[in-house]
Amino acid sequence: MAGDAPADLPVDDIVLPFQVDAVRGRLVRLGPAVDEIVGRHAYPPLVGQALAELVALGAALALTLKYEGVFSIQVKGDGPVRLMVADVTTAGALRGYAQFDAARVEALGAATPSVPRLFGAGYLAFTVDQGAEMERYQGIVELAGATLAECAHHYFHQSEQFRAGLKVAARRDASGAWRAGALMVQALPPGDAQGSAEGRDIDLPLGAGDEDAEDLWRRMLVLMSSARDAELVDPALPGWKLVDRLFLAEGVRIYRPSRLRHACRCSRARVEGVLACLPGAELAEMKVDGVVRVTCEFCSAHYDFDDAEVAALHARPETEATT
Repeated sequence: MAGDAPADLPVDDIVLPFQVDAVRGRLVRLGPAVDEIVGRHAYPPLVGQALAELVALGAALALTLKYEGVFSIQVKGDGPVRLMVADVTTAGALRGYAQFDAARVEALGAATPSVPRLFGAGYLAFTVDQGAEMERYQGIVELAGATLAECAHHYFHQSEQFRAGLKVAARRDASGAWRAGALMVQALPPGDAQGSAEGRDIDLPLGAGDEDAEDLWRRMLVLMSSARDAELVDPALPGWKLVDRLFLAEGVRIYRPSRLRHACRCSRARVEGVLACLPGAELAEMKVDGVVRVTCEFCSAHYDFDDAEVAALHARPETEATT
C-alpha cells in the first residue's frame, strides 16, 4: 500500500464501490445501523445473526440495481424462522425484522445452523418497488444452499443476465454489538466496463491487469472468497484497505462510499390509513387495555388509538382514508 485514504472516509454503515476492468464490486460494512435493527427486538442470537446477514446481503444487492424506491429481500419457510425481511431505499435507509418460533429456535442449540435447518423448505424473494406509478419487479427462487449467500448464488445461476459472487458475515463484537459485512463482485456485460464506475475514486494505487475477461472473473471470485468472515466485520480494518489488499494486483480502483443508516418508514399517518379501511369488528379484536394498538414489526414502535380516535378515522371521506 503506497498511501492512505482520506481521513474523512467513513468506516461503518457504508457501501464501498470498486472496479477491476469489466468486474464491478461492492463492500458493505455495517455497524451501528445493523445493531439498531437487530437490537430493537429480543431476538435469539441465531435469529439476530441471520437477520444481520440478510440486511447486509440486501444492501449489497440493492445498490447494484438502477432504481428509485425500495428494494426488499425476503426469506420465507416452514422452519423455526418463518419469515425474515430486510429492505433498503435508494437513499440508503435500512430496516428488517424476523418472525420465528422461539421453542423451535432454542431446540437448534448454540451452533450456527444451515439455512435448511433455520428456515426449512421455502423461498428467497427479491422485490423492487418504485411506487404506485411503476410496475413492481419480483424474482423468486427456492431456498437452495447452506447459507443465505449460497441461496442468492442459486438465483444468480438461473439468470443469464447476472453473474455475481457473494460473501456475507455477521457477528457480535466484544461489546455485544452486532456487526455485518458483505463482499460482492459482478461481471459487467460486454462493452459496459468503460464509464460504469460511480463517483470519484479516492486515489488508491492502481496495478496492472489487462488479462482475458473470463480469467479475470475467475480470479476475482477466488480472491473474494479468500476474505475471512472476521475481516468483513472488523472495525479496525477499514473497508478500502480490505478491498485494496484483496484486489490490488488486479488493478482495482476504489470509489468513495455511499452512506447507510437505519430508518423505518412507519408513521402514525400510515397506520391511520390502514385502520380506516378495516371493519369495526376487526378493530374491536385488536383492542388491548381499551385501545387499538398497532406495533410496527420493523422497529417495534407502538401506535395507540382510543375509541374516539377510531371513530374519527371511520368518519373520514373514503378518498382521504385510503390515500
